[in-house]
Amino acid sequence: MTTSKRPVADSMVEMAEIVMPNDANPLGKLMGGRVMHWVDICAAIAAGRHARQPVVTASVDQLDFHRPVPVGAVVVLLASVNFTGRTSMEVGVKVFHEDRRTGERNHVVSAYLTFVALDEVTSQPAAVPAVVPETPEQKRRFRDAEQRRQRRKAPGA
Repeated sequence: MTTSKRPVADSMVEMAEIVMPNDANPLGKLMGGRVMHWVDICAAIAAGRHARQPVVTASVDQLDFHRPVPVGAVVVLLASVNFTGRTSMEVGVKVFHEDRRTGERNHVVSAYLTFVALDEVTSQPAAVPAVVPETPEQKRRFRDAEQRRQRRKAPGA
């Protein structure tokens, strides 16, 4: 595959879910494992859109739960590629609890995941296009992702 450059916007994903009783813990709140599953799916779609080839989850760098979400709530996940290496991509995911009456969104979970693109024939790591951040927020996320990558690759990390 020829690698080119792609804007962050090409990888953006918005996914919505309703928290059902089978998604909840005994306290009636969204289970961490369920939201982790949704985060992985949303992030994989973003990475796949950017790479335009199969991708696999390599790591979850960070996943922070900010507040609980009740059964019946609408949850919105937003994901996009923050940074690219040669064959890997960092995807940032923000999860929001959306108020059905007002449409207001409250941030409930943040996550950073690394994906690796795979060649469809050999299943070996494949080169990905460089991501091009365009907005000030995308540029900040790019810089932050680059720092996280350097920390991960540091000796003893």
